[in-house]
Amino acid sequence: MKVTNNQNFENDVLSQEFVVVDFFADWCGPCRMISPFLEEIQQEQRVEIVKVNIDESPDIASKYDIMSIPTLMIFKNGEKVSVNVGAASKARLSDWISSHK
Repeated sequence: MKVTNNQNFENDVLSQEFVVVDFFADWCGPCRMISPFLEEIQQEQRVEIVKVNIDESPDIASKYDIMSIPTLMIFKNGEKVSVNVGAASKARLSDWISSHK
């Protein structure tokens, strides 16, 4: 999974047709828990998943009102279409992503 930052966010996320953004922090246990699920889902569904470290990119986190992590957002053609806050099972995350494709 690609990690993006303030300089690359527009190109990595906003200019793409369908992207899942994982707002995370290295110190976040639930974030580390779902990371392997996201890697598997990315392979299985062939979706782009981009990670944003909120400690390294606070401007992006602020712009999208990230109050808790992990927060996942689905963007379609540069528009935020869905948000999922908190850890979840692989099945739940997979269903959530596939329901927006």
